[in-house]
Amino acid sequence: MLDLDWKAKMVSSDLPNKSPKLSNKLNVMIPSTTPFRGVTNISPVSASDSSCTAYEHYLRLPELRKLWTCKEFPDWKNESIFKPALQAIEITFRLISTVLLDPRPYANRREWKRRIESLATAQIELIAILCEDDEDGDTRGKAPVVDMCSSKGILGRDGSCTEVWKVSPETTVVNKTSEASLLPLLSTWQKSEDMAQKIFYSIECEMRRCPYTLGIGEPNLAGKPNLDYDAVCKPSDVHSLKKNPYDHIENHENQTLYTTNQILESWIQVAKQLVRRVIERIESKKFDKASGDCYLLERIWKLLSEIEDLHLLMDPDDFLKLKNQLLMRSLDESEAFCFRSRALVEITKSCKELKHKVPEILGVEVDPKGGPRIQEAAMRLYKEKRDFEKISLLQGLQATEAALKRFFYGYKQLLAVVMGSLEAKGNRVLVSPDTCDSLTQLFLEPTYFPSLDAAKTFLGEFWSHEHSALEKRNRRKYSKK
Repeated sequence: MLDLDWKAKMVSSDLPNKSPKLSNKLNVMIPSTTPFRGVTNISPVSASDSSCTAYEHYLRLPELRKLWTCKEFPDWKNESIFKPALQAIEITFRLISTVLLDPRPYANRREWKRRIESLATAQIELIAILCEDDEDGDTRGKAPVVDMCSSKGILGRDGSCTEVWKVSPETTVVNKTSEASLLPLLSTWQKSEDMAQKIFYSIECEMRRCPYTLGIGEPNLAGKPNLDYDAVCKPSDVHSLKKNPYDHIENHENQTLYTTNQILESWIQVAKQLVRRVIERIESKKFDKASGDCYLLERIWKLLSEIEDLHLLMDPDDFLKLKNQLLMRSLDESEAFCFRSRALVEITKSCKELKHKVPEILGVEVDPKGGPRIQEAAMRLYKEKRDFEKISLLQGLQATEAALKRFFYGYKQLLAVVMGSLEAKGNRVLVSPDTCDSLTQLFLEPTYFPSLDAAKTFLGEFWSHEHSALEKRNRRKYSKK
């Protein structure tokens, strides 16, 4: 059994780094929790109010936010999560038309098509996971769907094309195609037909474990009920925000940049709602569901990176020209562009603050004297494996941290590629080891979960010690023979 009788205090971010002993036989060197020079363990700060306001005005975020937060289905608890997710995929369909209508002969359409197809598939995967979770427990049957039962056999044509056909004498299938969504229209256009069909089949495949399908126009071969897509997503309202306030600027990257960042902000809104749900589920002791939400958060951070990477396909000269046309950088600002998104800064802080839920998950209180109480509880949890849903949740929290830091590390590299290394350094000509920009601080700072980190370090060293001891015993045994 593992000896939990520690002889030293737990290693934490605000205690000096020592080398505690697991037992008299085992010395464990804990990875240093001392921050790099110039790196502080503080939350990111938004750019200036004027810059944030200009960013929101450019993307028409106040109007988009109204669509995200509009409550129309009071019995559907997850409406606030689904709306921005569905609106993000609808804006992605608009991005397809924007890219394919680009008249510039030097635009890399082939790679754009591949990237957008991949992005659409990734979003559909996340939406499918949300749909699976939506049918668990008290949320079962609350989503607005259309089928023969819900409509009592009468189907209206309120903005959508509905087909009713029989699979067998006993089975009647309702297949609904949205008329407001752009995807069915893209499937009739020669330039985008192949992309639209691929997205339709992605919806069909990803929704196979869900009790209903999206109802955009996918085949629906299983004959499932259809989500009332037009009523939930409101594609017409989404596309009414197609034009940005700087639409008069003659630069083809303008609409691409605008649309891409609207997709980004929509998924940030989804993440914001998921963090709240994680906290609610932890407080309700629903650790298994909270674990699923943490892994969803991890995937959303990865999706945000994929969205940002679309900037790599923009023409360098046109994009840098647009940057100056939009006055994207004032002379006295050094913060990275991503910090103009107040919502991104907010979810970054919220994800970091999830560390305070670890004692509640482990069922212990923080030792006011700085003792290893949380670390010991984590060690017992990992070793005994009785509360496996708690282990999964803690792993999900750390996976979210890793994805968050990867996002900001990748963003810094992206800035260097798209705008040059000086921009990535925050417009600092000279960067010393003792100074660090906010972007770098985010991926260099120590772990958010020092107790879990220390527990795993001890556990790894324990098994390494046990393996070495076993090998020595075996060698003695064979030497005697």
